[in-house]
Amino acid sequence: MVLEGKLKACQRSKRSLTEELSKKEENILIIIDQYKEKVNLAGSHGQMLEDEHAKVSALQIEREARERVIELLHKEAMKWMNRFALTLNESQELPRLLARAKAVADTYSAPNEVHDLFDYCQHMVELMTHIIRSRVYVVFMLCL
Repeated sequence: MVLEGKLKACQRSKRSLTEELSKKEENILIIIDQYKEKVNLAGSHGQMLEDEHAKVSALQIEREARERVIELLHKEAMKWMNRFALTLNESQELPRLLARAKAVADTYSAPNEVHDLFDYCQHMVELMTHIIRSRVYVVFMLCL
């Protein structure tokens, strides 16, 4: 009988330990799930930080590239503006030369073809001056 009592006590103890082990196993599984969630959150947060850093780097590179392009365009525009200004200054000599040629043609009664040629030249000089001034203005506005 003593053995029977011990056997029953052992069975109760075994049942109690099995129940306790089952509860602890459930708790351990809950803790593992919580840990997995935290690891996933940390991983996604880390990925989000990496993505943000990549975006910031890409924007910075794009800004620097734009600044270089703007600087190159500004240099090119200034070069062309200087060329147009030089051409404009040189082109102002043409009207003076044309006026002298017309005066000579009038003095020596040149044929009508010569006067027509001078009129055509006068028209071309005016057109060229207009084009040059327009381009200088456009280039100047681009530089601003």
